[in-house]
Amino acid sequence: MTICIIAVGVLAYRAFEAYQSMTASKETASQLIDHARVVPKPASDRLIYSLQQRLRAKPDDGQSLAYLGNAYLQKARETGDPSYYGKAEQVFEEAIEHDPKNAEALNGMGALCLARHEFQEALSLGKRAAEANPYKAAAFGVISDALVELGRYDEAIATIQKMVNLRPDLSSYSRVSYIRELVGDVQGAIEAMKLAVSAGGPALENTNWCRVQLGFLYFNSGLLDAAEIEFQKALAITPDYASALFGMARVRASQDKPDDAIAILQNVVTTMPLAEYVIELGDLYEVNGDSLQAAQQYDLAKALHELQQNNGVQTAAELALFLTDHDLDLQNALQRARVAIKQRPSIYAADVLAWALYKNGKYKEAAQYSEKALRLNTKNALFYFHAGVIHASLGENDKAREFLRTALDINPHFSVRHAAIAGRILEELKPPIAASQITMQERTSSTTATAENR
Repeated sequence: MTICIIAVGVLAYRAFEAYQSMTASKETASQLIDHARVVPKPASDRLIYSLQQRLRAKPDDGQSLAYLGNAYLQKARETGDPSYYGKAEQVFEEAIEHDPKNAEALNGMGALCLARHEFQEALSLGKRAAEANPYKAAAFGVISDALVELGRYDEAIATIQKMVNLRPDLSSYSRVSYIRELVGDVQGAIEAMKLAVSAGGPALENTNWCRVQLGFLYFNSGLLDAAEIEFQKALAITPDYASALFGMARVRASQDKPDDAIAILQNVVTTMPLAEYVIELGDLYEVNGDSLQAAQQYDLAKALHELQQNNGVQTAAELALFLTDHDLDLQNALQRARVAIKQRPSIYAADVLAWALYKNGKYKEAAQYSEKALRLNTKNALFYFHAGVIHASLGENDKAREFLRTALDINPHFSVRHAAIAGRILEELKPPIAASQITMQERTSSTTATAENR
């Protein structure tokens, strides 16, 4: 009886510790969001104030309502605060209620649905916006983004072509870049993203966003120096630009400078508290032996995912990948991955489901979804790493070696967490050298060495 009481006491204490940790993480997440919200963003803040003043004088101004909704979306992008989505939704709905064919508002609501990962709804709204104004290129951007996430790649390519034909600019070129990346044309993706940067205003936020995407195209190809140049260009214009700092952190980690990478990310998460950044920081702590700090970051990441979900964002795929990567609640991770593949039957969701199936011991089904993830020949090192590990679990060593080599050939620094594991598994899977493979020179050297030892 005493043993049972002690066991229950320990479990209760651990549950209490977990509750305290999660509560603290939620408070930390809220504090980070509050801090990010009050950091001055002069251009967007001035625009929001100006539009609010205009709407006080003319509440039924549908265009001003649509512009205000877009300004709230920009503010959400700048701060990582998902509460702006609700504000954007309110003004977009009001604008559409006044005029169901308000293309600006329909398109803005479609962009909001994309941000919330409501891809089927985004597709519908994008089509309505295109019908209301078939010459508005931005509507085809919403449509193509939704089609990509729904796994309808041929339709997405055709839609992006319409967009380019209507308006060859930063928005259309950046989408050309992304679709080229998806089909494995990395050099073509780089060229298109360079066009996007050239088409944008030199000091505009969306131009800087494209510079950062160009940096990640280089980084994901293992070209660290080229990536750093692009990230530094973005930071020269906006020194606190979070996505560029995140890129620099990944470069520094890949250069075996973990302390620099950690310092950068600690700064980033205070101004842009996104789960992706927090998880990367946790992984850096973990691989450098600080498991306590890593656990705190992972708890914070879960709290940030919950904040997103509370504000209408569907994070099933992202949360499933996080839980699977860190061996946390693997059954729940698999359930979420199965939900994600229904919501967004894309190659990304297929890869997440493959990884979750593998971690739950369902190797054959995992291999099937891994094949789906690789069907476009996307040069994504993480996809190939997952495929390699899955096929190794099935005893298909030749396939496993091929996939793992491909992952490391694409980018030897593809993951703080997984790159070293890929190399270790590849080494373990090396086939034994047959006697027939030993060259005459090696035999002669061996014989000479033996004679000398005698």
